[in-house]
Amino acid sequence: MRTVKAAERAITIILADSNPLVLSALSEIFERDERFSLLATSATTEGFLATVGRAPAQLGIIEWSLPPTGGVRLMERLRDEAAGPRVVVYGDQSSGAHLAAMGAGAAGFAPRSGSVETLLETCIAVAEGKMVFPYLDVRDLQNSLMQSLSRRETDMLQALSKGMTNRELSRELGISANTVKFHLSNLYDKLSVKNRAQAIAYYYSNQSG
Repeated sequence: MRTVKAAERAITIILADSNPLVLSALSEIFERDERFSLLATSATTEGFLATVGRAPAQLGIIEWSLPPTGGVRLMERLRDEAAGPRVVVYGDQSSGAHLAAMGAGAAGFAPRSGSVETLLETCIAVAEGKMVFPYLDVRDLQNSLMQSLSRRETDMLQALSKGMTNRELSRELGISANTVKFHLSNLYDKLSVKNRAQAIAYYYSNQSG
């Protein structure tokens, strides 16, 4: 029986998986473990987001291909939630979901082929503020993010690496100053950087990689 102190220390979580058998099994696993407190479950992205709004949790453990929108769109929506949970993706590593999840802003990844203990340890580490992506080759992530850029964004990143100002970018690429700002904002978001210095550093890191 769970004590009051254990309940107070428990990590609050919400589960989301479209497979009812997986969702049931995960629910049982987390309900048995006193380190966690399961607040709710869902089978869709919309249900997960609605639950997050009603019952803020520390962690969300989700299926990356959760219908109807999938993990990327779900992560985009969560950015607008001030008290949104940190997300652990429970998915198939061979599909490349671990790379996509990290690029989208998830905090951890646990492979479905792994042990239950691996999933639990990943969740605990993420709740402590860590990033957990086992077997991740940073070069693969960099290549994945670079490939997600549009042709215009790639051109802009290359021009940035030469130290060009916004005015010079406008002349070089034949676009207005406002369009330059628009593309830069999208570029920073996709690379998860905050400014041009970080974008340039990312560019040269990827080239050397």
